[in-house]
Amino acid sequence: MRKIPMIIDTDPGIDDAMMLTLAFASEVIDVRLVTTCSGNISQDKTNYNARTFLSYIGADVEIARGLDQPIFRELEVAEDVHGESGFANVTFPEPTLPVSDRPAITAMLETIMESEEKVTIVATGPLTNVAALLLAHPETKPKIECISWMGGAAVGGNMSPTAEFNAYVDPHAVEIVFRSGVPIVMSGLDVTHKAYVTLAEANLILDMGTDFSDKVYKMLTFYLHIAEQTPFYEAHFAKVLRFHDLCAVMYVLKPELFIGEDYYVQVEMEGRLTAGTTVVDYTRRSGQTPNVHVLHSVDREGFVSEFMNAVEFIGERIRVK
Repeated sequence: MRKIPMIIDTDPGIDDAMMLTLAFASEVIDVRLVTTCSGNISQDKTNYNARTFLSYIGADVEIARGLDQPIFRELEVAEDVHGESGFANVTFPEPTLPVSDRPAITAMLETIMESEEKVTIVATGPLTNVAALLLAHPETKPKIECISWMGGAAVGGNMSPTAEFNAYVDPHAVEIVFRSGVPIVMSGLDVTHKAYVTLAEANLILDMGTDFSDKVYKMLTFYLHIAEQTPFYEAHFAKVLRFHDLCAVMYVLKPELFIGEDYYVQVEMEGRLTAGTTVVDYTRRSGQTPNVHVLHSVDREGFVSEFMNAVEFIGERIRVK
């Protein structure tokens, strides 16, 4: 069976943990490196969380520390959404996986250049590390299969009225990556808002009866608790649990579950009210060549089935250790 060589750049984060669950449960994904970025929480916390979560689920992978700050902006985190630790009220054992001796950019460079096959990069946080890699080492571009990123939005935002969080945190990095010439897949809010689990489905996860499924349930329902405190909850959230970051790996694993189109996408970098807005030319009026494959629809039932199978698989693997 051909496996997909992959580097994951992530800022765990609740939904990042769900994404890692899917990636490390898959028989067809070969995760060769995990790098951590600053985003949902600080670099110190994201690196620790990656190491403690991946240690807990029994992964054997190098975890390299990335850049502490966005390229030009001050870091803004989302502890209000993910909790101070990044994993809500859930704790994991102390990590057994160490911090790599290689910084993220060096580890990414060497992993890509040493691979006999093209490497897919899955990025589920701000694109700071990926942009730094492409700027410093353009020789990696021909050896990257694609960059599958959770971020951006064609319509609406969650950090501002028009900007999604990962794009807002480091819009300059998004601009660099989108202009790189590397194939880009964008799982923006347009599709991630449709990739959700209902409360009934979350209860099925709890009913699996493993320590892991219990932790997953607690993290997912923490999202709902936070959503219920927003003034627009009834109109926009409707008691479902959304899997934003999971889409970036799910697309690589099961592209047939998604529908998207190629568009020309620009990023607003300096707008006082619109910084981080990904301007998707979905009316095709710019005359520019498309540079991003923008996902907009998902087979939700197929998506949920794949995720629940991954949770069950990892839960059983931990139980029998």
